[in-house]
Amino acid sequence: MTISRRNLLAGGAALALAPTAYAQPKEQGKTRLPLRIAVAEVPPTLEPARELSNVGTRVTYSMFDTLIRRDFLGSPDGGGSRLKPHLATSWTRNAQELVLKLRDDVLFHNGDRLTAEDVVYTFMSPRMFGEKALIPEARSYFATLASVDSPAPLTVRFRTKVPDVLLEQRLASWCSWIVSKRAYEERGFDGFSREPIGTGPYKYRSHQRDQKIVLDAFDQYWMGRPNAESVEFRQMPELASRVAALQAGDVDMITNIPPDQVSVLRKSPGIDVRNVVLANVHVLTFDERGPGLGDKRVRQALGLAIDRKLLVDTLWDGSAVVPGGHNYPEYGQMYLEGRSLRYDPDAAKRLLREAGYRGEEIVYRTMPNYYTNALRAAQVLIEMWKAVGINARLQVVENFTQMRAEGQQIGNNSNSTRLPDPLGALWISWGPDSAFQKSGAFRSVGAFNVAGRALEAETDAAKRKALFKALLDAWEDEAPGTVLYQPAEFYALKRNIAWRPYTFYFMDLRNDNLSFN
Repeated sequence: MTISRRNLLAGGAALALAPTAYAQPKEQGKTRLPLRIAVAEVPPTLEPARELSNVGTRVTYSMFDTLIRRDFLGSPDGGGSRLKPHLATSWTRNAQELVLKLRDDVLFHNGDRLTAEDVVYTFMSPRMFGEKALIPEARSYFATLASVDSPAPLTVRFRTKVPDVLLEQRLASWCSWIVSKRAYEERGFDGFSREPIGTGPYKYRSHQRDQKIVLDAFDQYWMGRPNAESVEFRQMPELASRVAALQAGDVDMITNIPPDQVSVLRKSPGIDVRNVVLANVHVLTFDERGPGLGDKRVRQALGLAIDRKLLVDTLWDGSAVVPGGHNYPEYGQMYLEGRSLRYDPDAAKRLLREAGYRGEEIVYRTMPNYYTNALRAAQVLIEMWKAVGINARLQVVENFTQMRAEGQQIGNNSNSTRLPDPLGALWISWGPDSAFQKSGAFRSVGAFNVAGRALEAETDAAKRKALFKALLDAWEDEAPGTVLYQPAEFYALKRNIAWRPYTFYFMDLRNDNLSFN
């Protein structure tokens, strides 16, 4: 079944879709089996706020809990934005303060009971949001935080520097998984990254780098005994190997399936294919330091020369979506109607002439397997650029380090909509705490940063929308990158498994989304 992408903020209208054709999870499955999942890559570490890649959060989502939970399954497309209690039973707030009450029945995997002290430690300035934080990536998520403390037992108080309308969403999203203070202090940053302790339904058993990660059911989980007895994430970079393993019964589920393989898998006995359009966009990055890309007109021309509809139709069989830039319906009242990504090869040629471009070589580096269809898309893009006079050459590399090494011009990336708001996508991905600004790859940031900082502190809806327009206009004018499309993610799995994908790479294996029929 194809699930279309339409996710609105809590309180907004939900898109009506046909009911799913596969079985829904039981409240508590009677049959308890191991779950073996073949993935293209397993993460190198398991510190939840450190390992923020798509491959990392797929694993850590079942090992850790957040204070507030985003109800993805509350929307038919797996992208609901409504918030509900999780480790916190309730919360109250004013403009710059949020106070949460914690559950009293939550255990960590080491048997310790969750306390307010663990929550304060999780969000402490040296780890998360200070100038010298252990996890600098987290600063972009919690740049508004001023302090976190515990005014009473099982009570936690968050204070922000400015009114932050998204604080509850932040606490339900990336970087907000609660860690054990005692385990973290005993093991240290690197030790905890190797063998973490959380409160989630599955606990760490083993990690063989570049091979597999194995988790065991945590039977004392506060939401109930997990329905799978264990979960194994097995690294299989080659698609053919993943498909063969599923068909042979060696694994129960596989990820990262390109659309052209879907029809074959759907014909396999006992196998089902489920898919979702992600709250994520594949993007090209244009390094302003790279030779030939210092002039924004060349960067703009690279974007204008791309026929995104052709890419979606030919590579994705129409299953991906071309959004209106970094601008998505899930933003609700913040969504900017009427915007689109322009395809105009004549305008691209004109800009190249104005920039004085004379056929200097521009190198596009891509990895073959990390992003679905990345290599095939790159091969098509090279031809589109040649059609407008850009001398582009494709260079296939093995990892992000090689892609971002000296001399980078064009590279691949993806930007997730981590919060249903522009501050949760464009600003987090490209703002002052992003790798793009810190490295200097995106340096024409004046108007962009002014709008983003104002948006962080604004609470008036109309003013916030105007600031978002200014933010997006600045990004598209300077063109440090360009959006290609929202990809569709396809999973193939045994038909007896009741499980639904989310619009994020989070793989939720809690009992309300996983059972065996």
